[in-house]
Amino acid sequence: MFKKILIANRGEIACRVIKSAQKMGIQTVAIYSEADQDAMHVQMADEAVCIGPPPANQSYLLGDQIIRICKETGAEAVHPGYGFLSENAAFCKALGEAGIEFIGPPVAAIEAMGDKIESKKFALGAKVSTVPGHMGVIKDAEEAVRIAGEIGYPVMIKASAGGGGKGMRIAWNEKEAAEGFERAKSEAKSSFGDDRCFIEKYVVGPRHIEIQVLADKHGNAIYLNERECSIQRRNQKVIEEAPSSFLDPATRKAMGEQAVALAKAVGYHSAGTVEFIVDKDKNFYFLEMNTRLQVEHPVTELITGVDLVEQMIHIANGERLALAQEDVTINGWAIESRIYAEDPLRNFLPSIGRLVDYRPPLEGTADGLTIRNDTGVEAGSEITMFYDPMIAKLCTHGPDRLSAIDHMSRALDAFIIDGIEHNIPFLTALMEHPRWRSGDITTGFIAEEYPDGFEGGHWDEETELALACVATSMEVVMHDRLHRFKDKRKLDSMKMHEHWVAAFDKQTRYTIRYRGGKPTTPIDMDLILPNDHVVSALSDWAPGWKLWCGVIGGREMIVQVRRGLNSYILTHKGVKREVKVMLPHIAALEAILPVRIPPDTSNLLLCPMPGLVVALAVKEGQKVQAGEALATVEAMKMENVLRAERDLVVSKICVAPGDSLAVDTVMMEFETSASDAA
Repeated sequence: MFKKILIANRGEIACRVIKSAQKMGIQTVAIYSEADQDAMHVQMADEAVCIGPPPANQSYLLGDQIIRICKETGAEAVHPGYGFLSENAAFCKALGEAGIEFIGPPVAAIEAMGDKIESKKFALGAKVSTVPGHMGVIKDAEEAVRIAGEIGYPVMIKASAGGGGKGMRIAWNEKEAAEGFERAKSEAKSSFGDDRCFIEKYVVGPRHIEIQVLADKHGNAIYLNERECSIQRRNQKVIEEAPSSFLDPATRKAMGEQAVALAKAVGYHSAGTVEFIVDKDKNFYFLEMNTRLQVEHPVTELITGVDLVEQMIHIANGERLALAQEDVTINGWAIESRIYAEDPLRNFLPSIGRLVDYRPPLEGTADGLTIRNDTGVEAGSEITMFYDPMIAKLCTHGPDRLSAIDHMSRALDAFIIDGIEHNIPFLTALMEHPRWRSGDITTGFIAEEYPDGFEGGHWDEETELALACVATSMEVVMHDRLHRFKDKRKLDSMKMHEHWVAAFDKQTRYTIRYRGGKPTTPIDMDLILPNDHVVSALSDWAPGWKLWCGVIGGREMIVQVRRGLNSYILTHKGVKREVKVMLPHIAALEAILPVRIPPDTSNLLLCPMPGLVVALAVKEGQKVQAGEALATVEAMKMENVLRAERDLVVSKICVAPGDSLAVDTVMMEFETSASDAA
């Protein structure tokens, strides 16, 4: 067995590999860019070496430098994780020539399956069912439009070397085909250094289901069942689960056997994933083979009990598979939520900055339910613009699908992240969505259910009232605390009051009475609701805590709490609202205070995310129509086209290509066009 391995990656996957290596008694070497010098994977590894400046093409993508570090540190093998050089055949070949083992598949398999154009050709030759399309390299937008027309709309334009949703566009007409080709080509060039794109038929309403395979160097191969990855946004997976609620045993077996056959045909060894799209009639079509460890591998590990990273290391060491196909079972259900640094209320735009507070829910198993959190950050870590915005992968496991979903919902409620925006509110709302819970999903789920973007969820009246009680219980504790100050100015100035008003806004107000009990920590008090019903409030919450965990009237609740200006900001089930708890006479005065009106920014183009200006599509004085492109901003390796919301005239351009912008930076100023004014 290897004595020392190098992890050619960063973030959560580097930490994940280190954990398995430590369990196996293998020493680890981490590499890091200047931006990652204080990162968690650097702290966890036995050794760490700086490889260069923050940009990936000056650090994590430098294969020759990684080989140099292996020789200097004595690392015998390299685990590439996912992304970066994980599917780079030239890097794999160079490692072999240097006498260093690649913990992954052979060069030939990477070349055959890693290139999406070649993999489609290979799959056709191996009699694997594939989606109709054009597998040749497309020269320009004009040719892309012609080929798309021959295939028939809608079509999917994809980068040959792509992955992770980058370099992918769906086109429904000629205009979208031309524009989508240019955007996909540009993203592919900047992300992968390869701008080749191909086009295939887009299957409407499909599911994305993939098969995990393991193969050794002795010709043995097995499949570890499936993962469903249909919940996607812009072709980027958001939630994954294993198994799929859609597959029957016969379809699962057929897909698994085809995946194994493909792996054997290409001479594959290590862990790999064969991705399929599946239509409503359970017909499945080969999409691609990812010749690496997948981001979502933890859900497979949770239902099979197989450590995939450990298996990859054993296979790279030349060992035979210790598992046969009949040893692979499905134990319960697992869900994974990808937690990203992005703002769901601003169309999921990236958010960068420091994690002022980071407290994931406690990992472990209790009462048959499991929480696992794969992460590469901690409180104080910084989310930068240089890399993927993933913060963590939160996983839950339960005996069945709904128990795993409910446990995920609770775990998300308890996940504390401060300092940046994140997508936990959206993930939590998804967990409560009836269609998701029923399993009636496709890859179009998010676009169909949130056509205008995510605008936040809402609480029903029962939940709202329960949260009013949560806020009131905290205010009573705070009030009692002040009452017990020895040096208060008046003996009765802070006496415990019975009547309180919990106001979410000027219209939504609840009168709640404190009946008695223990107004200290732990909370154990009785509250009287507006309908005179008495409920008990029980919690271990103490002033300053960011989580209120307890029971209101027999209902278990996990609520995140932040202090506002004379208020509490509560987050529960993906919904964040401010509530003020006041004495009745103060509430009456507060109700007549005027509401502050935000400034008018309708004639400004504000940068919606921190990013880099790639291109400007207009000039000063130019008239633009609604929907017309104004500028392109790159953030987190994705190009975002900013468009006019209505007919306007560009009066001033405040930025230039190459500028690095903060969120809400003014990019352009407008005048209303004559037609719009009319």
